[in-house]
Amino acid sequence: MRLIGIPFLSFAIPMVLSFDDFLKLSNNYLISAGISFVITVALWEGNRYIIMLMRRIFPNYSQTSTRLLFEAVLALFYTLVTTFVLDEVLCKAFNARPGMLLGFRISLLPTLLVYLVYEAIYFFESWKLNIRKTESLMREGIETQLAVLKNQLDPHFLFNSMNTLAALIDDTNVDAQQYLERLSDVYRYVLVSRSKNTVQLDEEITFLDAYVYLNKIRFRDNLMVEKHISPDAYLQHVTPLSIQMLIENAIKHNIASKESPLKINIRQEGDQYLVVENNIQEKTILEKSTRVGLQNIINRYNLLTERRVEIIQSAELFTVKIPLISQFV
Repeated sequence: MRLIGIPFLSFAIPMVLSFDDFLKLSNNYLISAGISFVITVALWEGNRYIIMLMRRIFPNYSQTSTRLLFEAVLALFYTLVTTFVLDEVLCKAFNARPGMLLGFRISLLPTLLVYLVYEAIYFFESWKLNIRKTESLMREGIETQLAVLKNQLDPHFLFNSMNTLAALIDDTNVDAQQYLERLSDVYRYVLVSRSKNTVQLDEEITFLDAYVYLNKIRFRDNLMVEKHISPDAYLQHVTPLSIQMLIENAIKHNIASKESPLKINIRQEGDQYLVVENNIQEKTILEKSTRVGLQNIINRYNLLTERRVEIIQSAELFTVKIPLISQFV
């Protein structure tokens, strides 16, 4: 569009306006076309930069109205200033000064065309991207539910069995009662959250506390999990079970012993990322994979946000940064 649009407007505007207004610029068509070319390039490239800048500042679909408003204000201001400067430099140099009102009015045509072209392409591409994301999310959801249905027990049977087991446990055995209660909380959360695209972070952390409790019964002080999260971050969203998957992978692939405890740190990085970090002390024999790993998390976030999951591995630490999503998807 730039290769075709700029030359087309540069030569078309003098021809269209030659009957009235453009005769006031110059009686020489080549001079008029040259002036028109310089003005068109300046307006096209300047307004294109404004469009790209506003897309970076207001990237979300919910910010469309704000983005268009800022674009309109900046476009009018830029067009007015550019027209004034070019009128003073070019038109005066060729004794073809049209006057500010006429120059600005002529300049609105390429400006309007630039915005129509770029916004039409942008909205069409966004529409196609949203359709692809929606279809991918639906496909991922159906595949996940199918996998769960293939592998899970009847939830009513399991919960009834847990209630029966709780009744069989002696009331004085507090540890066993508490373990069974946490196990029930974990399974209930998995059932409730599996059909959701995102969950609020405070819900995920509550589930995570129950999951960590179950593992600490097994590993005791050999497993250390610390959390450093601000209250505001708890209102953000994450994909369900994503933090649990990272902790599960850390336990699965690393030694957790009295001499070498496994240390997992969950912390917030700014207001855009949640970091899960663990020390590396790899097992010589890995446990059997459950086929739920980092790639699953990466794929899910790719469908939900432009920010990517970051994986950083050093000699001593394995770090995964997952985006915090500010609104429910």
